[in-house]
Amino acid sequence: MTNTQTFPLSYLHDFIVRVLTKLDIPEQDAHQAAEILTLSDLRGIDSHGIARLRTYVGLLNAGRINPHPEIKIVRQTASTATVDGDNGLGLVVGPFANEVAMQKAEEVGSGWVSVRNSNHYGIAGYYPLQALKRDLIGMSMTNASRIVTPLWGAQGMLGTNPIAIAFPGLHEPPIVIDMATSVVAFGKVEIQKRKNEPIPEGWAIDKSGHGTHSPDEMIDHGALLPLGTKKETGGHKGYCLASMVDILSCVLSGANWGPFAPPTAIDLPRSKEQVGKGLGHFFGAWQIEGFIDPAAFKKQIDHWIQVFRSTKPAPGTDGPIIPGDPERKQEAIRRKEGIPLLLPVVDDLRTVAQTVGVSF
Repeated sequence: MTNTQTFPLSYLHDFIVRVLTKLDIPEQDAHQAAEILTLSDLRGIDSHGIARLRTYVGLLNAGRINPHPEIKIVRQTASTATVDGDNGLGLVVGPFANEVAMQKAEEVGSGWVSVRNSNHYGIAGYYPLQALKRDLIGMSMTNASRIVTPLWGAQGMLGTNPIAIAFPGLHEPPIVIDMATSVVAFGKVEIQKRKNEPIPEGWAIDKSGHGTHSPDEMIDHGALLPLGTKKETGGHKGYCLASMVDILSCVLSGANWGPFAPPTAIDLPRSKEQVGKGLGHFFGAWQIEGFIDPAAFKKQIDHWIQVFRSTKPAPGTDGPIIPGDPERKQEAIRRKEGIPLLLPVVDDLRTVAQTVGVSF
C-alpha cells in the first residue's frame, strides 16, 4: 500500500485504550473496544478499524454515547433474550449480548439475542469468531445509519446492515462470512475519499438519484445501493437481506429501524422522529451436537473447503476463494509486519490525540 504509515498492533491497541479511558470509558471496556477495532485492521477491514476512532471520540464528546451504561437483559426465555444497552458504546454492548447468546447456547442448545439502545458495534465478524472459540456456530447482524437506498429508491432509508456467520473446520481454517447487504460498506467510500479516488460504477447515487463516481456526491445526501445494485443484477436480494437485518435487530428488540436509526457519525443528521431506542443488533449461537456429531461436521466442513478450492478457475484468476480467506491472509501478514494506515487516517489520529490530550 502506498501513502501509508505502518504501526505495531500493540501500539494501536494501547492508543485506543488511552484515548477511550481519557473520555471516561472504564479501562476494561476500553480494552474490549480496542480488541474489536484492531482485529478489524488486522483482518484488512480498514473501514471499521482504528479509522473509526475519531467518530467515537466525537460522539462521546457530544454526549451521544453513555460511557458508563447499565447494560441489562429486559426480557428472556431459556433460549432468547432482549438486551438494552443503555446507549453504551456498541463495542461494549455487542460483546455483552453475544456472551448472553453463547451462554444460552451452551445451556440449552441455542441462544438468540436481539439488542436495542446501542451504537456502532464494529465488524460483524468479530462476534461469530468468539463463538468458534467455544465450539459453537455463531452469527451476528446489526442495523446502521440510513445511507442505503431500497431498490428503486432515491434516498437513504436503510443501513449497510451487515451479516456475519462462522463455521469451524477440523484441520482446515473456519469458514467466516462477513458481508454488508449494500454493495459496499460506507467505510469503503470514506477510504476512496481519503485516497482522493473515484468510486466504481454501481456503488452509489447522488442526491438527485443518479449514479455517481464521486465520494463527495454520495456523502452529500446521496446513498449507497443495495447488494446487486439493480433489479436485473439482484438488487432486490440485497434489499430483502437488509430488511431482514433491520427487522431482527430493531423491530424485534425495540430499536430504531430504517430511516429512524441514529447516525453512526457525528456529522450525519439525526432523525427528529424516534420509533425505538438507539441502534439494534441480533446475535445467534448454537451447539453443533444438537444436529450432528461435531467431529463429523468439522470433517465435512474440511471436505467442503477442499472441494471448492479444487474448482476449475475462471480465466485470469487463481480460482475460488473460501469465505474468510482474504481476511486470514491479511491477518497473518499484519501480525508480522504491522498495520498500514492511510496517511489521512494517521492525521485523524493526531487530531484525536490533540483533542483528547494523549500522546501519539
